[in-house]
Amino acid sequence: MGWAIALHGGAGDIPRSLPPERREPRLATLRRCLDLGTAALRAGRPALDVVELVVREMENCPHFNAGRGSVLTTDGTVEMEACVMDGNTMRCGAVSGLSTVVNAVSLARLVMEKTPHIYLAFDGAEAFAREQGVETMDPSHFITEENKERLRQAKEANRVQIDYTQPIKGQETQAPKDDNSRIGTVGCVAIDAAGNLATATSTGGLVNKMVGRIGDTPVIGAGTYANSLCAVSATGKGEAIIRHTVARDVAAVMEHGGLSLQEAAARVVAGVPPGNVGLVAVSGAGEVSMVHNTAGMFRACATEGGHSEVGIWPDDANGHC
Repeated sequence: MGWAIALHGGAGDIPRSLPPERREPRLATLRRCLDLGTAALRAGRPALDVVELVVREMENCPHFNAGRGSVLTTDGTVEMEACVMDGNTMRCGAVSGLSTVVNAVSLARLVMEKTPHIYLAFDGAEAFAREQGVETMDPSHFITEENKERLRQAKEANRVQIDYTQPIKGQETQAPKDDNSRIGTVGCVAIDAAGNLATATSTGGLVNKMVGRIGDTPVIGAGTYANSLCAVSATGKGEAIIRHTVARDVAAVMEHGGLSLQEAAARVVAGVPPGNVGLVAVSGAGEVSMVHNTAGMFRACATEGGHSEVGIWPDDANGHC
């Protein structure tokens, strides 16, 4: 069996014309985070530690829609959310509505380990963060100039935007150079050498979302799920992912339909309207699946058997390690 790991940096309408200066920093971060995760797995770290470690690193990278790069609400504020889940015990923790916590994924783990609850949000989650002494920053730390510009464009177009949304026709001339490099939700799944499965997902949500909107990321069974069969982290349009209980359905199809991870993931993603979802998953047998029905998905994976892959578009590889 052996260990395996997969991670994503968001799915959406990622054009093949994405210039190298916008593409390469994200791919470089994926490679660095993949190396970080594989080194931890080789060192015998538990899967839960590994997914938290990797997602923390991605939250600290402003190129992705999580932590420091989180997109803005319609009021120009940041509301971050994250979730972790341990497959063997099915313990889980989730947070949303965060505006000062540097690493939302670590607060989600503290909710799992230090409270009798699964989910804390907004003022309660912020108060818990202060009690636990986790690192916080002024909300301005998380707001980038690029995301201010994305919000301006979204307001002009009067729409809420999924990761990597492209400018609509008639607005291309107004779009800044960075408009076609939409940043994405991040997630990581892993199985360690002992056979433990875990998943973690973190996001800033949708550009121009209503204040108080909660997406799929912290919803157990929608954007994040793990049991003894598999661990799944999804990305895309949260409302669609919630409606289709994407992450849980992958496990359910494996359990009740007897399908392999690759077959289950492909079936679930095919059942969601096109352009809405991507996911990474690992199984208890050490399989890896990375599938999406969007134009592309920033993704990476590695296995103990020596295979590794980093890609964006479907023909970069066949979607599994």
